[in-house]
Amino acid sequence: MKSKPKIALTMGDPAGIGPDIAIRAAIDPELAKLAEIIIYGSPDIIKAARELRGISFEAIRMESTGTLRFSDITPGIDSADCGMEALRAVEAATRDALDGRVDAIVTAPMSKASVNLAGIPFTGHTEFIAAECGVEPADFAMMQSAGNLRVVFVTTHIQLAEVAVSVSVERIVKVARLLNSAILEEGVARPKIAVAAVNPHAGENGFMGGEDESVTKPAVLALVEAGIDIEGPFPSDTLFIDSILSRFDGIVAMYHDQGHIPFKMLAFDRGVNSTLGLPIIRTSVDHGTAFDIAWKNSPIPDLGSLRAAVELAARRAGAGADFPLC
Repeated sequence: MKSKPKIALTMGDPAGIGPDIAIRAAIDPELAKLAEIIIYGSPDIIKAARELRGISFEAIRMESTGTLRFSDITPGIDSADCGMEALRAVEAATRDALDGRVDAIVTAPMSKASVNLAGIPFTGHTEFIAAECGVEPADFAMMQSAGNLRVVFVTTHIQLAEVAVSVSVERIVKVARLLNSAILEEGVARPKIAVAAVNPHAGENGFMGGEDESVTKPAVLALVEAGIDIEGPFPSDTLFIDSILSRFDGIVAMYHDQGHIPFKMLAFDRGVNSTLGLPIIRTSVDHGTAFDIAWKNSPIPDLGSLRAAVELAARRAGAGADFPLC
């Protein structure tokens, strides 16, 4: 019988809910059946999280990646120290994954503002981990998923004004191919993919913008000719209704909010963020640091998204072909 995969779980921003949800995931009995979870972070921060939830030290496996003390942070507040501590954990986990010491990494939420306060330009885990892996921006993509609902993004953390000039035939083709491969890896024999339009009403044959005529449609045609079962472009305001969504295994969205808003309305408590195109397996929660409830006894932060992220990482790392979809 194959041994359980080792998963590096980064603690996230120390001032947010990351340490709290990380320790609870690490002792979750169902997740323990699927993977060996190792928390990457500051021992003192993890100790404080354990004490908050009454969890014994022996129940947690961890890799020390920092020295920040809980007494030196202000829960719920962005800070350069918290940004650096969170980033060190991600760096160490990525390095260990590249070196084969762990089989996958799962990241708890970080504050982009905290990292930027430390003087490090940071747009998100996706871009940072890809750079650490030496993968060029054109060769990776962000995917949000929850079971059979999958959305991949042609552009991510850029201004809306930059979207139209950033979308290209080559980029759409690359992202759609990455999505098709990811769906195949999850056991779907013949993936069927939908492509969202750049413009409202799919551009109305050019009267509401020419990008769908000059870029999106040629990309779809090239993919069809390559043997990928793909349709579009679809107007994004109707793409996520049940009668259309149920026909497809994955959706190519053109920009961040076009896909994130409907996805999170449909699957906020169980969504997973993945990075496709990397030499390592990386998944993440699909929510933020929740500064408003961090380090409080009530309400206790929901574990659904992190549980789903660990499950998906374990499946991709080879926990078993019969493992159920999240």
